[in-house]
Amino acid sequence: MTDTVIRVEGLVKDHFSHFLRKRFRALDGVNLTVQKGEAFGLLGPNGAGKTTTQKLLLGLIKPTAGSITVLGKAAGEKSALQRIGFLPENPYFYAYLTAQEFLDFFAQLFDLSGKVKADRIKELLELVSLTEAKDRPIRKFSKGMMQRLGVAQALINDPDLVFFDEPNSGLDPIGRRDIRQIMLLLKKQGKTIFFNSHMLPDVKEICDRVGILHRGKMIGENRISEICKSGSYQELEDYFMNMISNAEDEYRKTGSVTPYHIEREAQTGPR
Repeated sequence: MTDTVIRVEGLVKDHFSHFLRKRFRALDGVNLTVQKGEAFGLLGPNGAGKTTTQKLLLGLIKPTAGSITVLGKAAGEKSALQRIGFLPENPYFYAYLTAQEFLDFFAQLFDLSGKVKADRIKELLELVSLTEAKDRPIRKFSKGMMQRLGVAQALINDPDLVFFDEPNSGLDPIGRRDIRQIMLLLKKQGKTIFFNSHMLPDVKEICDRVGILHRGKMIGENRISEICKSGSYQELEDYFMNMISNAEDEYRKTGSVTPYHIEREAQTGPR
């Protein structure tokens, strides 16, 4: 049995603008693998294709070309999704529900019931420090409380693989610390973590390995232990900035300075 949890080969994703009648290449030949029990951080500037990559891995959108396997299955296959947790960057919450009711709803989606469901909800409320607020309507939650509830939702099925899209977005230092500690606990439990983030100190603390995505291409990949040899996150920042700068220099040499590779619809035709 393979220990490779995620395998991506030659991944391409095009978006078509009907208004401009142009095709935008969001991802261009991306290759990556993530091993069992590994925490992998996908880094890149805004618009690099990070969220698009996660959506493709989850089967929420389909690739233009290339192959994806997640937990040994094609992306989006139900048997694999049963073993996956996901926290999107901007999760939607039913504001009129309480935290307890919200988690109960998601537990039912995974066919949890009875004592198993009750124990799991209690455990997760304690994990994300929401036990005292479990009967409070979500509309009265702060941003940090909603983010912690989103983490609990992502873990309701005790997943083997967890996707986080900018889990610390908009959080204060206390909220960031809480989310970081939860992710470190998941690592100790042997979970595989795949997440996008701009918070490089958190990436340095959590990740085993990072990939740098820029203009839809994977331009660098390395282990945190190799990047941050002195233990400072600033080495990761330097690595990130150097990779982006070198890639930009290469793009300018080849005359390509647009955010995406663009083809006119008249040349390519619809796909």
